[in-house]
Amino acid sequence: MVVAQPGRLQQNANHYADHAWFKYLLSCCAATAAECATYPLDLAKTRLQIQGERGLNGNANINGTEYRGLVGTAVGIVREEGPLRLWQGITPAVYRHLVYTGTRMVLYEKVRDTLFTFRPDGSRPVWQPIVGGILVGGIAQFLASPADLVKVQMQMEGRRLLEGKAPRVKCASEAFLKIYSAGGIRGLWKGCMPNVYRSALVNLGDLTTYDSVKRFFVHDWGLKDTYYTHALSSMCSGLIGASLGTPADVVKTRVMNQPTDHKGRALLYKNSLDCLLKTAQNEGILALYKGFIPCWLRMGPWSLTFWITYEQIRNLAGSQPF
Repeated sequence: MVVAQPGRLQQNANHYADHAWFKYLLSCCAATAAECATYPLDLAKTRLQIQGERGLNGNANINGTEYRGLVGTAVGIVREEGPLRLWQGITPAVYRHLVYTGTRMVLYEKVRDTLFTFRPDGSRPVWQPIVGGILVGGIAQFLASPADLVKVQMQMEGRRLLEGKAPRVKCASEAFLKIYSAGGIRGLWKGCMPNVYRSALVNLGDLTTYDSVKRFFVHDWGLKDTYYTHALSSMCSGLIGASLGTPADVVKTRVMNQPTDHKGRALLYKNSLDCLLKTAQNEGILALYKGFIPCWLRMGPWSLTFWITYEQIRNLAGSQPF
């Protein structure tokens, strides 16, 4: 029998640190710090996922030497494009987290504290955090999808120049306006569905896993709510998030990066399923896990940086632990 009980201790509604708007700001600050610290790994992951993709002429769209692994990709970018190119697209990436991370963190905590239930022994039904994590992750990513689209296209600009192609955009604002001009409001959400699927799975692996594992460490193992517990929980969440989200991330990246005609219609893939099937048929099923290692190596440090930063600034501000 499940007994409905509050998910957390009763909060002081008059304390600013426990207001949703303040937690939103804190989560955005923590996400910005984590994104800036680990962004080069995200760029390397994106380049690896695009590599080997068949273009309009049926051949791979990458000319010359292909990147080999995370280190080879990073070194190749620095050698061919310059070290600052490792942060190309960081602006829309930060914009994305101002919407995505802030929304998912506030929504999940609100849902958890008001709708989740606990059994008499203190345990929680497994389906509740799973459903909650998937829903808030999908909603948050749908809202942030335009910024993600701009980020993916900017990440590929350096590679396009090396291929002898004309640059599409020079900055985030130009990319946004160009996408809007070509496809209107709908064009800003190109590739949003694989992005929503991917983020729902990543959120399930990251936020839900962190919440559940931390609760297990604190309540079942008796660990204190400290840096050590935050680090262990975030490492688990990073691994699960990368495992669940990489295939959808590959599809998302390719759908968003594909060229369009003068009417804004996609030229390579009809939809997410078409991209999934063509990728598996042309390159093998393992192509759906291209960039898994950099994705994991990036998501692990990202989760570690984010959760430790978030927990500590909540503590300093006087808010209850997540």
